[in-house]
Amino acid sequence: MRVVVAGSSGLIGTALVAHLRGAGHEVLRLVRRGSAAPDERGWDPPAGTIEDGAFDGVDAVVNLNGAGIGNRPWSGARKQLIRDSRNVPTDVLATAVARHGVPVLVSGSAVGYYGDTGDHVVDESAPSGSGFLADVCRDWEAATAPAADAGVRVVLVRTGQVLSPSGGLLARLRPLFKGFLGGRIGPGTQYLPWVSLDDHVAALQFAVETGSLSGPVNVTGPVPVTNAEFTRELGQAVGRPTPFPVPAPVVTAVLGEMGRELLLSGQRAVPTALLDNGFEFRHHTVADALSAAIGT
Repeated sequence: MRVVVAGSSGLIGTALVAHLRGAGHEVLRLVRRGSAAPDERGWDPPAGTIEDGAFDGVDAVVNLNGAGIGNRPWSGARKQLIRDSRNVPTDVLATAVARHGVPVLVSGSAVGYYGDTGDHVVDESAPSGSGFLADVCRDWEAATAPAADAGVRVVLVRTGQVLSPSGGLLARLRPLFKGFLGGRIGPGTQYLPWVSLDDHVAALQFAVETGSLSGPVNVTGPVPVTNAEFTRELGQAVGRPTPFPVPAPVVTAVLGEMGRELLLSGQRAVPTALLDNGFEFRHHTVADALSAAIGT
């Protein structure tokens, strides 16, 4: 298959391009400048333009655009950037996919769509929740409407925390835990939806290739864990105790809304759509995923 990947330079995009090529697919990367390599095609989302011929003979488009949600404080400007960096590129891609007759669009989203679910298990049939991230995800997914309205098979990838050896959540937490500063956050009962990087990119490939898969798809590990359970497993993986819990009032005082939504809330999300369609996880537990990421 010929697959276009937008957002190919990020943590997940880089791994996905290598994974798809390893599986025998031809991959073209959309870049926000003039194309400088045979596998590149230029585009400018704010201007709504894509290089001529970028979608010629393309079988699927994977959309991984979006500014980071946890690496800077949520000022008003930052929140607008989080929205715009998702909605604008997604609308441009969905419109182009519809216009050029590309049959498949796999587009990013997140389990933040569900809001804070407490200990209630949620699959793809659950309604959207409340809060900034839920609002972002609803609008992000709605931006794929031009493609869905044209009969394109649209897969909405609701991602959990990706556990990678080279970035993401573990890049921030691992030094703290190795320095004996790890501990649960708040009550520790909030769920942390996780997925290994290997399983994430495999699920994206599965979404591209599997004609029976459409609509929302939770890309999370099959066994959800609480923050306290994750803390314990990460401490064991790095060989350190986790003696320093961070009280919820401290999180709220320092990080405000961002801390409440990212650290004190969570989703007990399960990957029902993937499992029902025959996807096989490589890492079934968070201990497996942490071991693979950290090399224990």
